[in-house]
Parts: sequence; C-alpha cells; structure tokens
Amino acid sequence: MDLSLIASAFETLRLAPPPKLSLLEAHTLSSGHFPPFPPDIPLLITGIDSRELSIQVRQVLSAVYPLEHEVVSVTAGTRKSGSLEDFPNGEFQKDTCLYVPALGEGTSFESFAEIVAHLRAPDGCPWDKEQTHQSLRTHLLEEAYETLTAMDENDPAGMREEFGDLLLQIVLNTQIAREQNTFSISILIKSIYDKIVRRHPHVFGDLELSTVDGVLQNWEKLKEKERKESGQDKKEKGLLDGVSLSLPALTQAQEYQDRAARVGFDWPGIDGVLDKITEEIEEIKLAETDFELASEIGDLYFVLVNLARWKNIDAESALRGTNLKFKKRFAHVEQGARKQGRNLSDMTLEEMDVLWNEAKKLGI
Repeated sequence: MDLSLIASAFETLRLAPPPKLSLLEAHTLSSGHFPPFPPDIPLLITGIDSRELSIQVRQVLSAVYPLEHEVVSVTAGTRKSGSLEDFPNGEFQKDTCLYVPALGEGTSFESFAEIVAHLRAPDGCPWDKEQTHQSLRTHLLEEAYETLTAMDENDPAGMREEFGDLLLQIVLNTQIAREQNTFSISILIKSIYDKIVRRHPHVFGDLELSTVDGVLQNWEKLKEKERKESGQDKKEKGLLDGVSLSLPALTQAQEYQDRAARVGFDWPGIDGVLDKITEEIEEIKLAETDFELASEIGDLYFVLVNLARWKNIDAESALRGTNLKFKKRFAHVEQGARKQGRNLSDMTLEEMDVLWNEAKKLGI
C-alpha cells in the first residue's frame, strides 16, 4: 500500500494519523458481506476507483455502521464530508479514499472480549473471578430461555438485550477455558468457521444442491464422515447420539425424528402420521395402569411432534406460543374477577368461561 497516498489523505483530512488505524484496499470488500476489521478504530479505504465499487463498499460497511455515520471521501487533494447514506458522491479516481471514523468505544468483538477478560483479571470483579464452567451452567440455561421468550414475543429490543446476555455467557466461558489452557476464543471461532465451510460444500465448494432435503441428507453424510475420521464411529455411536439429552423433550423428539427421516426412516405420507395419532388416542383410552397411561401419553406427544415436523412447525415453539396465549387469557379472567370484586375460587366455570371467551374476542 502506498504510504505517501495515506499521508496525503490525512493531510487533506486535516487530521493527524491516529495511533490505531485499519487500512483496506477497496477491492478486498467487493465480494464481501461483512467488514473484516474492528469498527471501534478509524478506517481508511483506498482505491475506490468507480461508482460501482463505492456502492459495494457502502453495502458492506452498512452491515455494521448506521447509514447516518459520518464519512469523508478524499479525491485529488479535496475532501467531501457526508453520511454513509450519502456515499457515493462526486467523481472517483484511482487514488480516491474513504475515511470512516471509529464507530465508538465497545463496538467491536475484540473490545468485548477484552472487557470480559478484565472481569476475570486480578483487578476484576470478585463474582466473575469465582465462576467456573459448572457454576455458569444455570446462568447459560436461564439466558437461553430468556432469549427464546424474546424471540417468541417477536420483541426486537428484547432480542437485542438477550442475545447480548447470551453472548456474554459464551465469551465468559471461553475466557475461563483460555485461563485453563484448554482453548481460546480464536480456536473456538476457527473451529466453527471450518465446520461451516466443511458442511456447506454447496456454498463454498463445487457440490450442487438445490433443495433443503438434499442439503440435510448431505449434512448427515458429512457428519458420518467426520465421525469416522475422528474415530467416533469406533465407539459405536448412533445417528441420534449427537442429540443433547438436556434438550427440552419436544425439541429432542423433533430432532430425533428429523435425523431419522434424513436417512429414509419416515412415514411415506402424512396420512400415516394422522392415522397414528388416532391409534395412540385409542390406546390411551384402553390403558389400564398408570404406567401404561404415561407410556401411551408419551407416544401421543411423540406422534404429535411428528405431525408438527411434517407441517414444518417447530413443536417446542408451538407449545410455548400456546402456553403464552393461555397465560394472557387467564390473566384476563383474573382481571375480570378483580373488577367484579370477586375471587376466582368463588366463580363458577361458566362465569370464568365468559371472561375467557371475552379474551378470545379481544384477540388475546
């Protein structure tokens, strides 16, 4: 990269070169989708030689920077300020540069990893310093469920907060692993990066797959190959052994069924699933002991999950949605009772049904 061009650009900007700076040639962004640099330090992009390239640069930058973020373009010794939304503007030459000021403190993954590491440092937080993988298990589970709640409610502000809390748990656990010399954040990221590339040969390789079913079937073949290469197949692990035993039961059932279906173990049509539901209901009616009843109810749950899978519905999310709907409608019944100055326990089922149906009419 031409250092004289960089010096000239900062002279035109009337800025002293900052102590930290990302330098990037514009064509390296032309086929990208996400900025390959931390946004909490200033950026200088060189070689923006066409309007088409400038549009590609803006598209990639907008994945991180808000469109109202101030930028300055420099061409032939002249500067032009404006927002990222206004860019591109003016003429472009081979030496056109774009200066992008830092987005702000704490806006990069690196700064986030640093602040989490600080929490664990000798001068950090007493609580964070005491944590282990085992002690954080409950917090990780709680944050995961709170994240699901925000997703169920389609609450963008809630999702933003809960995704952040979940990310904190991941980075904190990774920091503990680094201190124990088991793995670091870079190894973790590299591992999942390689796995994504390896399991998407239809995106990053030459394999042609045009359907979701084809992708999933190839996915299972790739995982089987990975098990053989790692020696896991010698441990006689089956197709379903990779499904976590800690998953909620509905999610676990649907994952079992998904994996079995990918190798052809499935009903030939949905009519078989519907017939099975009827069969399981009849078996519930015929159950004579508590053990038989529990077993048959479990079978009914399982086949209902299969129906959800056939209809491309996530069973866990469906039930969570119904639970939330029940909670809201029942709260309306409670509020109605309070307005009447009565206790729920003093109301008849018919009276509560009136309030329940009222909630339904209100779209609750």
